[in-house]
Amino acid sequence: MTYFRSLRFRIMMMLILIGIIPTIVASVFITRSYKQRAISIRISNVKNQCDVISRSIISEEYLTGMGQSDLIDSQLSMISNIYSGRILIIDSNFRVVKDTYDLDTGKTSVSREVMSCFETGSSATFYDNRNGYIEFTIPIVESDGDRTVGVLVASVSTNEIQQTARHLENRGIFVLVFVSILVLIGGFFLSNILVKPFTEVTRAIEDVTDGYEDKAISVPTYIETEQITDAFNQMLARVRALDNSRQEFVSNVSHELKTPLTSMKVLADSLNGQENVPIELYREFMSDITQEIDRENRIISDLLSMVRMDRKAAAMNFEKTEIGELLEQVMKRLRPIANKREIELEMDPYQPVTAEVDVTKLSLAFSNLIENGIKYNKDEGWVRVTLKSDNKYFYVNVADSGSGIPEDQIEHVFERFYRGDKSHSTEIEGTGLGLAITRSAIVLHRGIIKVTSKVGTGTTFMVRIPLAHEE
Repeated sequence: MTYFRSLRFRIMMMLILIGIIPTIVASVFITRSYKQRAISIRISNVKNQCDVISRSIISEEYLTGMGQSDLIDSQLSMISNIYSGRILIIDSNFRVVKDTYDLDTGKTSVSREVMSCFETGSSATFYDNRNGYIEFTIPIVESDGDRTVGVLVASVSTNEIQQTARHLENRGIFVLVFVSILVLIGGFFLSNILVKPFTEVTRAIEDVTDGYEDKAISVPTYIETEQITDAFNQMLARVRALDNSRQEFVSNVSHELKTPLTSMKVLADSLNGQENVPIELYREFMSDITQEIDRENRIISDLLSMVRMDRKAAAMNFEKTEIGELLEQVMKRLRPIANKREIELEMDPYQPVTAEVDVTKLSLAFSNLIENGIKYNKDEGWVRVTLKSDNKYFYVNVADSGSGIPEDQIEHVFERFYRGDKSHSTEIEGTGLGLAITRSAIVLHRGIIKVTSKVGTGTTFMVRIPLAHEE
């Protein structure tokens, strides 16, 4: 079954259809055309000669002379011999005056064709394909053309025409067999040539899957193979990028989880290595250990959030929600953090917008955006949240007056564990997962998020989400 679905088999079938079917059609057409043409010529020739004889019969007074005319007898005999036929001359009394076979001479012949010829005075032709003969009934009309005085009935054979047609059919079968063999042989070799590039593509892909991942494949023989290899190379590049991202993610997770543990171990070893530790120093070290434990908890919580986001739509719980109220609740939770640094946290004039969203995930996304605006801001700065909508989407912008993001770092801000401000990475608490979690939550809502920033001026995150959820 696999072979019948292969490209090679389909190419051979196509070549067979292109090569053999036209040969069959041509053979049948030629044979039928010859046969029709030959019958038409035979009818025309015999009728013309019989017309000549019918006029001679009148001029020679053959009917009144009781069939005595050497000239007409020789003409009738010649036609009969040439066309392997039989000719009857019948007078007005339906008596057979002449029979070239000498079987019915002197007898009465009354047939439907003869009577019709006497009545209408017109010729008639009948071709019997099954028995292989042509029959003519030709009126013998007086010289003045007023009265039919007799009928010439001629029956000629078409055996030689049919034999020639059969010979042509046999030749056609021979040509068909010959062409079929040529097509099969040529199709086999041609299909191998045509399929070879695809075989090379398959082999190259197998080599890559066997471990040669650093080698891009290239089979530019056809446009199709080039497109296939280009698409495969692009897919391979994405797979490599995904693998690199996975490795980097594992490395970052390991590093982020190990760092607090290392700090706690150092602090604990310091305590264990000293005798009679002062209570003040003991409390200080325990406070530092508590902070490291909190940091570890934050990393684990963010990782769990990331995993929940990766489960995609299966875990989504959409419900109609007033987006303005949701933003107000998020800002209310974060306002104490902003007040510590005298950062103004405000929302543009309230606009009621109702949409179908997952409240938990979207609250987390907006919370991360607004909290980042606070953390990476300057003292006495501001964070402004705006909400707008149209008939299809709602739009949320979170702008801040912070230090901004360098242009070469903007494309990386949504990557996991990426923290652009390296100089303050140890001063500002965070895991580097916030924006990655935010982007995942927004994508799960079939939305998009963009960022614009200018160093020294501030950053604006722009979110667009559909008002209605579609499966």
